[in-house]
Parts: sequence; C-alpha cells; structure tokens
Amino acid sequence: MNRQPSVLEADGIWLQFGGRKILQSVYIKLQTGHLTGLLGRNGSGKSCLLKSMMGLMPTETRSVRVDGHYLDKPYQRPDVIRYLPQHSFVPPSLTIRAAFEWYGVNLDEIAGDYPTIAALKNQRMGRLSGGEKRLAEILLVLKSDTVFVLLDEPFSHLMPVQIEQLHATIRQESQRKGILLSDHLYRSVLELSDSVYFLNTGGRTIRLASPEQDLKDRGYLGS
Repeated sequence: MNRQPSVLEADGIWLQFGGRKILQSVYIKLQTGHLTGLLGRNGSGKSCLLKSMMGLMPTETRSVRVDGHYLDKPYQRPDVIRYLPQHSFVPPSLTIRAAFEWYGVNLDEIAGDYPTIAALKNQRMGRLSGGEKRLAEILLVLKSDTVFVLLDEPFSHLMPVQIEQLHATIRQESQRKGILLSDHLYRSVLELSDSVYFLNTGGRTIRLASPEQDLKDRGYLGS
C-alpha cells in the first residue's frame, strides 16, 4: 500500500520591522516526494520566511501545519523538520565524526559519494575550510532522519563540481522528504524543483505556473 505524502503548510505569516512589512499573508506548501523552490530578489525576506517557518523569528502571526495539525515550536521537532541556515551552526570544537553522530547520520554511508568529507572525519569543524564546512553541514541536514528540510543558500562557498554532486543528493533525498530550496543560483533551483514560489518585494508568495517565463515577466530574469 502506498503511503500518503506528508504535507507541511505555512500560511498567515506576517513580519515587520520598524513599520516596514517584510512578510504578509505568506502561504507555502511542501510535501514529501516533492522539491519546492523559493526565489526572490535580495532583501525580499526569503531567509526571514525560512526562520519564521522554523519558529526562530517572532512574527505577529504564524501558522505551520503538518498534515493539518498545528506544529508548535518547529525548531524543537528535528524528527519533523530540519533547517540549514546561511551561517555555520555546528560547534567548531566538534569533529566531523561527532557532528554526524549528533545528527544520527552514518558517515560511512556517504563515504563513497563524498570521500573528502569521510577522510576528514577526525578533523574539528573549526579547522575546515569554508567549503568543507558548508558541505559537511548540508549533508548533516539532508541525510538526517526527518520529514521536511529547509535549505537556505546551500550552494554558497562550494565549487561547481560539489554543487553538481549535491544536485544528485538533493534529488535522492527529495524522493522521501519534502524539501524547500532557496538559493541565488536560480538555475539550480529551477532545475531541481517540482514547483517554485516567488517572494515579491511586498512580502507575498506567488506560486509560479511557468517559472522561467513568469520570472522574466516579473523582471527577475532578463528576457
């Protein structure tokens, strides 16, 4: 028997700073087996939206539901949702091996695809290069035992060959997870995503029917 996909919905999110509306009446939907893209101009509030969905940023209203049930303090439910922020989040004193154990991810299982990370397993996170650290943290979140994953600028600091490799891993993990991907590498977002939302400068999300053409029409992409 096929299992029904799990669905995460975030709606009614309002956020403002100093009277300026950052997010208003936002709606976004994720489901397992589906990769959702999020694009928008710099400063449109994409990172604020992901943080709000995690409950890490206080908003005037917030409603995050999983399979119709309200999820209070999502950041306290790593079994349901994990989040990759733009900044490094693993304590620098931890070794790669310890970090993977902390997240419940088997380091040996990724050794074939990411031998560089496996070879550095006894190295402390604080001693890694920016690219090595970013790659390790992405794999921690992507490979962890959770239902939904929010990725904020995962491809930053990575080499093209690493980005290409991550494309394959993201596709693989999206077969069983619901993934939200936001990145300035819009081509990667469009290539990987099953559906795409655009966050406009007014703080509203719009689901794009024809992503590439719609982005051109909105001035996000050149014609």
